[in-house]
Amino acid sequence: MKLNLKNSIVFFDLETTGTNIATDRIVEISFLKIMPNGREESKTMRINPEMHIPESVSAIHGIYDRDVADCPRFKEVAREIAHDIEGCDLAGYNSNRFDIPLLAEEFLRADVDLDMKKRKFVDVQVVFHKMEQRTLTAAYKFYCDKDLTDAHSAEADTRATYEVLKAQLERYPELKNDIEFLSNFTTQTNNADFAGRIIYNDQGEEIINFGKYKGRKVTDVLKNDIGYYGWIMSNDFTLDTKKVLTNIKLRDFQK
Repeated sequence: MKLNLKNSIVFFDLETTGTNIATDRIVEISFLKIMPNGREESKTMRINPEMHIPESVSAIHGIYDRDVADCPRFKEVAREIAHDIEGCDLAGYNSNRFDIPLLAEEFLRADVDLDMKKRKFVDVQVVFHKMEQRTLTAAYKFYCDKDLTDAHSAEADTRATYEVLKAQLERYPELKNDIEFLSNFTTQTNNADFAGRIIYNDQGEEIINFGKYKGRKVTDVLKNDIGYYGWIMSNDFTLDTKKVLTNIKLRDFQK
C-alpha cells in the first residue's frame, strides 16, 4: 500500500512531561516524513523540557530528567523542526486532541510563527475508533498482525501509526486513499483553537465553548464583559487560545 499524496505528510509522536496542553512540555519528538514519490525521512530528537518530568510519567515512556539534561531546549530546535515539516500535512495517533495542540503551543512559546491551520490533519486513532474501538497497541496487532514492543517510544509509535493507516486503507474500501478525505473523516470538532475553548457555529461565528458564557458569541462576550479578555490573558489558557481570542478582538476593533 502506498499513500496517495499531493503533499508530503509527516507522521509524528510526542513524549511529554504530562497531558496538560497549556503547561506540559515535549521531552521527545519523532517524525516520519512520507514524500509523494514514496521516499521516507525520519528523525527523533530528545528535548530538555526545562521542567521536572514526574516519576509517574517517566515510568510510562522511560525518559527521566537525567536523560534530557544535556539535550537542546525546544526553542533551540524549533526552527529546524518547523523547516522539516514546512508545507507538509500532519498525521498521528490521538494527534488532533493532543500532539498537534501541544506542538503548536511549543512553537508559540518559542516565538516561531508556524501556521498550523493551513495544513491537513489525519488522526489515525479516529479512523480506528470509528471502525473498531481500540488502542494503538491493539490497532497495530489488529491491522498489521504485529506486536508493538516499544509502545510509548515516540519513534516506534510514529512508525506503527504510519503502518496502521496503510492497513486501514487496505481493509476498508469506503476509505479513500486521499489526505483531504482522511483529514475530513478524522476531524471530529469545529474548533477555532486547538484546545476547543472556542468553536465555530453553523454560521462560521466563533462561540465560547466553556464556563458561564458557553454557547455565547465571542464578539458579544467581549463587548458586554470588558474584563473577560484580561481574565483569559492572565490565566492558565493555552497560548493558541489567547492568540485566537486576540485576533477576534482585533478584527472586531478594526471594523
